[in-house]
Amino acid sequence: MQLTRFDRWLRKKFVYQTHLYALRKPEVLPAGIRVEELPEAPGRQYHFKFSSNSEKSVTALIQLFTEHNQIYTTRIVDRRTWYTPFIAPKGGKSVTWWCVWAVIFVIGGFTLTSAIRGILNNPTVRENLAGAWETLKG
Repeated sequence: MQLTRFDRWLRKKFVYQTHLYALRKPEVLPAGIRVEELPEAPGRQYHFKFSSNSEKSVTALIQLFTEHNQIYTTRIVDRRTWYTPFIAPKGGKSVTWWCVWAVIFVIGGFTLTSAIRGILNNPTVRENLAGAWETLKG
């Protein structure tokens, strides 16, 4: 199913994490930014990896990079948490629609069970079922 606005908000708030890669570390970092120095490797373009879950801190860091004419690149990745597969399942499926269908099935099951229970509690129906059972037994 198509992602709803609520699904996109959930992913943005709880699943996505922004990684920025740059050559130099700025003098002052915005709050909420984690810095990781990348190991030296042949062909590696960037030396530092900055990661954050907050959109405000990422925007402030990007603004710092542009003010200092620094080359950077960004990547958005999924966080490695236990709840990520539940909020953002593989294949782009909608959690909202899954919950809606689950509620519909629960309500339908409850209604069907109540109807069957009401029918079976009727003494006339019980007598007819008992008579049919005896007929089937032979």
